[in-house]
Amino acid sequence: MDNSLINTEGNGLMGLLHGQGGLTVPQPFERDIFLFDCHIAGTTHVEGIEELEPYLKIDDRVNFFREPDNGYDPNAIVIKNSDGVKLGYVPMADNVVFSRLMDAGKMLFGKISSKEWDGTWLKIDIKIYLHE
Repeated sequence: MDNSLINTEGNGLMGLLHGQGGLTVPQPFERDIFLFDCHIAGTTHVEGIEELEPYLKIDDRVNFFREPDNGYDPNAIVIKNSDGVKLGYVPMADNVVFSRLMDAGKMLFGKISSKEWDGTWLKIDIKIYLHE
């Protein structure tokens, strides 16, 4: 009987399943596609934004979550930092296509590209990406 397929020590099937095989399994192709530049809307309404600002760094990832039941905008996309703290929204003027992409199951996220105080308004610019 040929035991080469069940050999856990070598290149057989069992060896592959146990991480011993020399076979290279191709990984799925993934990439982040840059889509758009915008700012985060509504930062003036975020309680504690003054205390949060020093912790927001350039190139920090921000996560997008659809908010279809938002009373002001059915295309609303809320933006949160990696700790889940709400920073604001994708601007209403820019969110129609992005909300449709997210509703179709696409994963979008942003990265902080700049931030600056303009009086009492913290202007946070982001780059929007599609993860595919």
